[in-house]
Amino acid sequence: MQKLFYKDPYLQTFTTTLVRQSQDKSGKWYAILEQTAFYPEGGGQPYDSGSLNDQTVIEVQEINGEIRHYLKDKLPETSKEVKGIIDWERRYDHMQQHAGQHLLSAAFEELFYYKTKSFHLGKEVCTIDLDTTELTDEEILEAETLVNRIILENRKIETKWVTQEELSDYPLRKELSVSEDIRLVIIPDFDYNGCGGTHPHSTGGVASLKTLSLEKQKNMIRVSFVAGNRVLKQLHEKQQVVSELSSLLNAPQNGMAEAVKRILGQSKEQAKELKDMKEKLLEYEATALSSQTEVVAGRTIIKSVLQNKEMAELQSMARKLVSAKDDINVFLFAENGGKLQFVGARGSNSNLDMRYVANKVFTFINGKGGGRENFVQGGGETALTGEEVLEKITHLLLND
Repeated sequence: MQKLFYKDPYLQTFTTTLVRQSQDKSGKWYAILEQTAFYPEGGGQPYDSGSLNDQTVIEVQEINGEIRHYLKDKLPETSKEVKGIIDWERRYDHMQQHAGQHLLSAAFEELFYYKTKSFHLGKEVCTIDLDTTELTDEEILEAETLVNRIILENRKIETKWVTQEELSDYPLRKELSVSEDIRLVIIPDFDYNGCGGTHPHSTGGVASLKTLSLEKQKNMIRVSFVAGNRVLKQLHEKQQVVSELSSLLNAPQNGMAEAVKRILGQSKEQAKELKDMKEKLLEYEATALSSQTEVVAGRTIIKSVLQNKEMAELQSMARKLVSAKDDINVFLFAENGGKLQFVGARGSNSNLDMRYVANKVFTFINGKGGGRENFVQGGGETALTGEEVLEKITHLLLND
């Protein structure tokens, strides 16, 4: 099969002969052509998409030496001559990203001797994994600057088929994974690399490159970047975000950081004030509850059903109550939507085992929880109201 994408990576339409159609093990139809401009997935570059005689090509793979064009629908049996159309926007994007990766990897190696261990061409961003555990912002900027200088110089990107014996004539950046059908992609005096992908004819076709972020990956550093038209897309998206935030913060772009710091500072102060107010409110509520004691089977108890209280608030109130009265037994419930939360606590002079009470409560409300003999907590469903469960606790104490 002739691989037209190697003869002319800019070829967008072609006409060829259909060799055959078949189905793979999963039942998907694919076409084998006499020649093709569709690039199959490989070497970190995704496959091309497009159409064959107006039938959508959804995937292209090279399997057992043949290029399979997977189709959305089978071509008519009468099809002999086939017209292929490449999704050019997708193809050229892949060409820009792949060439951008060559440039960026070469820059990191030339400047800092950091080798690229892997490359991923994603739908939105691309990544390379560098063989280093540390990478500074200054190094990233220096590599990015070198790449964009090479792009502006519009150097040729050459491809050459060579033999194993001829490899010694080229300073390759990494060892090759093949020993036959060796194809080199060369940016003279900068990068010499074995590669089966498609690239622009010159570095100017990459247009520009921008690194986005880095993260540690085991013993490597992963650098995210975009090239070509994706740089403009990223700039447009980020500019929209900056404009919206600038309007919301009522601050110019260069003053946004200070505006956010100011808002975060105010937020922390307000959060502290809110916490202090909640604590005071809990104290008032605990004081009010402390006067609402009753005696059940010789035990002094305080019981209450509260609305929309967090578990931490119930726990805090219970601790305040038992620390104020050492003979008290406290049963607090909070009704929060469709959930019922429970806290039980006893003072130091009470011998009531709260775990025994909690086990019964959790049975009533189909819930779960835990704790110690003097303090328990948990939650469950509101099959019963808090008041109904309190009645059951009173009945339990009377019959204990």
